[in-house]
Amino acid sequence: MNWRSERIWIELRAGSRKISNFCWAFILFLGSLGFLLVGISSYFGRNFLFLFPPQQIIFFPQGIVMSFYGIAGLFISSYLWCTILWNVGSGYDRFDIKEGIVCIFRWGFPGKNRRIFLRFLIKDIQSIRIELKEGIYTRRILYLEIRGQGAIPLTRTDENLTPREIEQKAAELAYFLRVPIEVF
Repeated sequence: MNWRSERIWIELRAGSRKISNFCWAFILFLGSLGFLLVGISSYFGRNFLFLFPPQQIIFFPQGIVMSFYGIAGLFISSYLWCTILWNVGSGYDRFDIKEGIVCIFRWGFPGKNRRIFLRFLIKDIQSIRIELKEGIYTRRILYLEIRGQGAIPLTRTDENLTPREIEQKAAELAYFLRVPIEVF
């Protein structure tokens, strides 16, 4: 999802509307609904869920715990559905050599700071930084190092780029902006 010319480079960023997020939100919703129905069935002594008779689970303490897990799961599921609905994390990166400006835009959670918009001059960019951390929790992140503002991440931690892909992306961006590359 890129658009590039000699003077402008625009990269669109996907947000939380991913298939994996839809799957997790749906599975979590159904599971927590099942837990809640089991807890309610044990309280009323009626079978609201047709997998087993309600007499097998006593309300105190198993039914209360099942109800608690069901309610907690519904809250987490609603949070996931809201982030999908609001498409948190989506946006774009725009590098304009002609005007000498970099714009980074992301959508956040609703409120005063829903629109995250960073704008700075290309001459303030110190370098493109790559963070490579191998092991159990692999991290491969591309940063934009700005004077006076620190490092701004350009890629997500869950993008699963190979070391070759992230190095190629960093090299292309560094060549386009005419800045050095740092590896950490």
